[in-house]
Parts: sequence; structure tokens; C-alpha cells
Amino acid sequence: MFRDAVRQFCKTEIVPHHAQWEIDGRVPRQLWLKAGEQGLLCMQVPEQYGGSGLDDFRYNMILNEELARIGASGVAFNLQNDIVVPYLLEFGNEEQKKRWLPKCVSGEIILAIAMTEPDTGSDLAGIRTLAERQGDHYVLNGQKTFITSGLLADLVIVVARTDRESRHEGLSLICVESDRPGYEPPRKLHKVGMHAQDTAELFFTNIKVPLTNRLGEEGRGFVYLMRQLPRERLSIACGAIASAQTCLEMTIEYCRQRHAFGQPIGTFQNSRFKLAEMQTEIQIGQVFVDRCVTLLNAGTLTQEAGAMAKWWCTELLKRVVDQCVQLHGGYGYMLEYPIAKAFIDSRVQTIFGGTTEIMKEIIGRSMGF
Repeated sequence: MFRDAVRQFCKTEIVPHHAQWEIDGRVPRQLWLKAGEQGLLCMQVPEQYGGSGLDDFRYNMILNEELARIGASGVAFNLQNDIVVPYLLEFGNEEQKKRWLPKCVSGEIILAIAMTEPDTGSDLAGIRTLAERQGDHYVLNGQKTFITSGLLADLVIVVARTDRESRHEGLSLICVESDRPGYEPPRKLHKVGMHAQDTAELFFTNIKVPLTNRLGEEGRGFVYLMRQLPRERLSIACGAIASAQTCLEMTIEYCRQRHAFGQPIGTFQNSRFKLAEMQTEIQIGQVFVDRCVTLLNAGTLTQEAGAMAKWWCTELLKRVVDQCVQLHGGYGYMLEYPIAKAFIDSRVQTIFGGTTEIMKEIIGRSMGF
């Protein structure tokens, strides 16, 4: 029933408009409000804060799958649902939850999280954005880049340094409202793909943020990030494997319809073998993703398992979509064909949320190396 509701929402509220959002470079705020009305935002938030209390990642997974099925790369519901809200739920105090969560659920507050800096990618301990404590507030200065929903965000969880001397122990999570003085207008970034998903560079100049906006304890930011990153990476893996399946399905249909030398191109042995290989690998990946979702629901998803799911599924998507373009021939290079859009949208998957190389490093370290 939930999947049917999501699919209908996608059909009526996203599909007819997404091409225009690609041109606009963002989705309208109205979409977030409509999603909130339909109960598609922050499903795991308890009823006392306005949510549905559906603390089961399978609901999040269904939403990610249905968005991937229609190629809605611009709709960043997974950022709100899977990545940012869990920080508020786990590390926020009662006052913070009452202040922010109801509007996150309704879509009135759009969330973002600001980790990456121009000179600091996967090395989070190298973050330079500084939050200096002065009395009952912090003074925030710094710059963040590659921030999804950076243009639309009303509330940003900023990873900032609160101790100049410590690396890992010197980071804290500071919630910053975008209407605070010193929060400069974000700079829109122009990407290869995913054009409807606004991505921005953020600038903070002497922003005064009350201590009451800090999530959890001071100096525990790095620990909090490590606890939440497996969920983020699993969310990316869910979308990647669903996108791979969607690319395969549209390619199978194309191979049935397209003829060469008097027969459907799918009947050639090379085409059949390529389709068979992709179908097999996607099924294998889906089984592992399903297992990871089960582990996440049980609270036992490890850093290395999340890393495995993320790198394997995103690299698989990259291979699948490339092969699907090849099977489409020249038409695969035409943007009027969905496979071409899938090709450019998918390239970033092996980069954001931690590159494939960093994922392998995490796994390798867990093996004692």
C-alpha cells in the first residue's frame, strides 16, 4: 500500500514537472509541502513530533526505489529522511526535537548537512570551519561545498571545529538556520548531471549561533558522524541498485523493439549475454542490500557493511548504465532517451557519500590492515 501511494505521488507530482526542474536547477518548495501532506517525509519520526512513527528503513527504501524508477535525481527526499533527520532524532534534546522535527515532517523545514570543504573531502578530521565559543553562543566562520539542498535549506547541520588543537575530538555538530545574519547567499554549483538537485557552496561569516543549537556534546561530532554514515551509505546503495534495475528494464524493452539485420537486437548472443550478466549482478546486489536493511533495522549494520553496500552497488550502477548505453547504440547518446540522462546522473554515485576508494579503505582497516 505504501509503495502504491509513493508511485501515485511520483506519477502526479514529479513526472510531469521534473524536466522543467532540470532547467530550473532545483525543485520547488511546494513539492516538499505536498510530500509532507502525504506522509512521505521523515516517516520514522515519532507521532509526538508529528511523524508516523514508522521506524523501519524499508519505508525509506521504497521511497528511494520509486524515485529511482522515474529518474527523479533532483528530488532529495532521501537526504531529509535517511541522512539528516536521524541526527536530530538520535542526538537532539527534547527542546530541539519539538522545535524542528514537526516542520521537517511537514516539509516546512528543508534540511541539509554540511561536511565537505573545498580543501577537505573524505578527511573529515581536517575540517577547518571554526565555531568559537563566546559566552552563550558560538561564532561560526568557514566555507562548505557540494552541499545538497544548499539553496533551499532552512536548517543546516554544520560540522565545525570547536577545538583548534584536536583533530577527531575537536569537531561538533552545530545547527544553523539559513536566516541568521552572516549566513551568506549560497553559490549554486553547476554539475555534470542531477541538474534538478540543487547543490551549493555555503559561506559563514561571523554567524552567532546559540549554544542551544549544538547537537549532543561538544567535541563528539566525529563520533556522531561515524555512527550515522552507514545509514547514509546504505541509502545511496538502495537508490543505486534500483537505478541499475530501471536502466536494465528500459534496455531490455529497447532490445525487443530495436531491429538490426532483420531481427531484434536482443536475440543476438552478445546482447543476451550482456543482459544476463547485468540481471545476475543486480540480483546479487539486491540481496545484499536487503540484508543490510535488515541489519540496520536491528541496529547492527556495521561501518564496513555500509561501505561494502555503497561501493559495490554504485560501481555496479556505473557498469550497468554504461553497458545499457552501449546496447542502445547511437540513441543511447541522445538526451531524449532516459538512458542518456541516467548515464550522466549516475556518475557521481561512486563519489558522494564517500568515494569507492575510501569505502575500500574502511573495509581494509576493519580486516586489521
